[in-house]
Amino acid sequence: MTNNIKTIALDRLHAEELGAKMVEFAGFSMPVRYSSDKEEHLAVRQGVGVFDVSHMGEFMVRGPQALDLIQYVVSNDAAKLYDGKVMYCYLPNDKGGIVDDLLVYRMGSEEYLLVVNAGNIDKDWQWINQHNTFDAKLENISENTSLFAVQGPKAIEAMQSLTEVRLADMEYYTFQKATFAGVPDVIISATGYTGAGGFELYVPNAQAEKVWRTVFEAGKDFNIQPIGLGARDTLRLEKGFCLYGNDIDDTTSPIEAGLGWVTKFTKDFINSQALKAQKEQGVAQKLVGFKMVDKAIPRGGYEIVDAQGTVIGRVTSGTMSPLLNIGIGMGYVPAELAKPDTTIHIRVRNKDYQAVVTKLPFV
Repeated sequence: MTNNIKTIALDRLHAEELGAKMVEFAGFSMPVRYSSDKEEHLAVRQGVGVFDVSHMGEFMVRGPQALDLIQYVVSNDAAKLYDGKVMYCYLPNDKGGIVDDLLVYRMGSEEYLLVVNAGNIDKDWQWINQHNTFDAKLENISENTSLFAVQGPKAIEAMQSLTEVRLADMEYYTFQKATFAGVPDVIISATGYTGAGGFELYVPNAQAEKVWRTVFEAGKDFNIQPIGLGARDTLRLEKGFCLYGNDIDDTTSPIEAGLGWVTKFTKDFINSQALKAQKEQGVAQKLVGFKMVDKAIPRGGYEIVDAQGTVIGRVTSGTMSPLLNIGIGMGYVPAELAKPDTTIHIRVRNKDYQAVVTKLPFV
């Protein structure tokens, strides 16, 4: 690892104690796997696993005009949030693309938490500050915050002994600030990037090791496992969740990417007029999910071709689904070929393999 790679608070615990394979991801040294991607994937789908995703970025936005700033820079309608509610949205840029996708947490009427992608922390920070003509107070708490995602159908049962919050009663995309594992003011959030249920825990770096160890102690009867970024990617892909840098980026249209559902034209926001026109006129291409019919594994960057072998798009994400045992992927295709059950082909090492457009999620 070179010196300018950032490390998360529990770097040594993952590398030395847990024997994780560490890789560079989004400028951070991160655990990509502890055992095997497939084992870890199935542990989350069937039991409970913990991801250390402390590389993610966190910004506090405060003050009487905090909401005004958020409403201007994000696509979704943050005015609909109430205390304890979380919203998914994106930051549109002024060229028709996406600066980042993110979560907005309403802590109070004048206090919000924005959770952004690790590789975009500096870019997002500059972008939001650049548009802060609203006198909102911004604080970047990314470097002091650890984030653990406890995911899987057994997450509630495994974690309930660590808090007085009734985890089973928490609705999807809500959060509570409470004592967890003996640490006060932990944000317990019923969100996740796996579609397997569970929670995300925001803790100060100083308490990160205590919380991690307590979580594993409490989960030991449930065979709780540490999970790396490899399985995180296959889990999110089975659910059809976009990954920034793969499926969406500075050049991709949010309307083409299927993010119209978090684009609210009931308010003015950056580039809203252009995006509204695009939505009304329709788009030339769309992001779709597909399943392989032939035996092949699609990978990001592979060409998507029609029956005649003409290139019509590219794969943005692809893998062998550990649950379905077939190749699955996402990619952009012409709008007329975006209907479910449409036959397309994926070019793998100069050979074309049949696939079929599939309604998301895969699982």
